Amino acid sequence: MYDIIIIGGGPAGLTAALYALRAEKSVLVLEKMGLGGQIALTDRVENFPGIAEISGFDFAEALSGQVKSLGGEIKYENVVEIRPGKEKIVVTPKNEYTAKSVIIATGVKNRLIGAEGEEKLIGRGISYCAVCDGSFYRGKTVAVIGGGNTALQDAEYLSQIATKVYLIHRRSEFRAEERLVRKLKTLENVEFLLNTTVERFCGDQKLSGLDLISTSDGKTRHIDLDGAFVAVGKVPQNEGFKGLVSLSDGGYVVAGEDCLTSVEGIFAAGDCRIKDVRQLTTAVGDGSVAALAASKYIDEKFA
Repeated sequence: MYDIIIIGGGPAGLTAALYALRAEKSVLVLEKMGLGGQIALTDRVENFPGIAEISGFDFAEALSGQVKSLGGEIKYENVVEIRPGKEKIVVTPKNEYTAKSVIIATGVKNRLIGAEGEEKLIGRGISYCAVCDGSFYRGKTVAVIGGGNTALQDAEYLSQIATKVYLIHRRSEFRAEERLVRKLKTLENVEFLLNTTVERFCGDQKLSGLDLISTSDGKTRHIDLDGAFVAVGKVPQNEGFKGLVSLSDGGYVVAGEDCLTSVEGIFAAGDCRIKDVRQLTTAVGDGSVAALAASKYIDEKFA
């Protein structure tokens, strides 16, 4: 019997573990792949308060080291089911674990466009967060790929930093709000490339450009770039909890700033929950809130 089982070993989950352990609760973290989540793939982190610069990998290593030093247990197993009740049963293909409380911190994964070279160059010129990584491209040439509100907002943001911004969309019209389209049309350093898809992300160790193809006539072209920002959506990792906790239409766990889900004793933290801002700082904030809420729940329910 664990006091708290945390599903997910990203910044939210590891911070939750840290706070729960400091509250003298027994903790098991279950992570299906690797500790750190998406931040571990980030080359540089420069927007975390108090740390001028650190690699995402080093940040994840430091945070997981804190958890282990306090006696937290970490296992690499994929959670396939949670059985509710006063005591929760967390099921993996290998084992069943019992806990007084559960924190879901499974995060999201970026929706890839599937072009050649994309996975190889993630974090090496390809980013999925303009706010996180845009400052690295001051005075340089970048592209934003996508046609929704996020893509156009990213392009506007980057236009204030980069010398040149290409906005690449596979259709003839954007799905974004018309006011965003009108705004971008007034910016001299933003160029629209409509009816265009990315055939290849070019570069060996670092992105150097894109091979593009027209969806209207099949013609190809190459553009040289310093960075590319993919903005075609994110996918929450909550498939295994459908029917257990309330999910939004987009698949995010319905939980407010208190991190409470629709099921007593089950909390959600980080990017997997419905929220407006998904950043490293908000993830660790969620982790602390969820851990303290879970600890309070245990103290009251199992006194």
